[in-house]
Amino acid sequence: MGRLSLLVTSPRVAPGLMSRSAWSAVESASVRLSRDLTEPVVDAVVESGLEVEPVDALLGAPELARLLVTRAVDTDVVWLGSSDADPGLTDAIASEVSRLETPPEVEMVVGSWDVPGSRLLDAVVVMDRLRSPGGCPWDAKQTHESLATYLTEEAAEAVDAIGSGDRQHLAEELGDVLLQVLFHARVAEDAATDAERFDIDDVAGGLVAKLVRRHPHVFADGDASTPEEVEEAWARIKAEEKAGLHRS
Repeated sequence: MGRLSLLVTSPRVAPGLMSRSAWSAVESASVRLSRDLTEPVVDAVVESGLEVEPVDALLGAPELARLLVTRAVDTDVVWLGSSDADPGLTDAIASEVSRLETPPEVEMVVGSWDVPGSRLLDAVVVMDRLRSPGGCPWDAKQTHESLATYLTEEAAEAVDAIGSGDRQHLAEELGDVLLQVLFHARVAEDAATDAERFDIDDVAGGLVAKLVRRHPHVFADGDASTPEEVEEAWARIKAEEKAGLHRS
């Protein structure tokens, strides 16, 4: 009896960084199948020296399920899923398996998981799409100056949401504040001069550096142990930065 392994990976993790169990399943399978040989995960598998067979991209979920289950009746097959997560495929496979007297074993193999904060990458991609050619004409014409009022408005609405006690509303309003950060960073990428130009990585990198500098009791040999001592150290370090040792 064969086995059908359905490989699921996060599009936000480098395809080669799959789990040990995923690589083991891929390497040990007799047959590896995919709709699209240009998928990043397929590229990683092929680059490792393994062969991947293409499957007709026009096959619907029922037809694809029948093909996969049939191939897996007497051999081990790995399905390298598509980026759209193959909607309807698992239900179709369940239906196919239930028709067989001796069906193949079916397993879901998780190749990678989203790491905390990974959806921020999606937000960056969406913002870039909106500002790029073919995107949104309103977004494309905005400047730091034209967006300034939205930044203050969204921050004020987030404060109001805190006061309301509605945490779901707060999450939404914080998303609007985040949008303004992403928007300004993306606008800055299109600046005319190097002095004006920065991107979201510069913003995030500067924030990380600042947090590390101002928390020496966490990241270095600082000895602040109470909230009051932390505030005092923060104010002192900030003053030193403003005096020219670091940018604040």
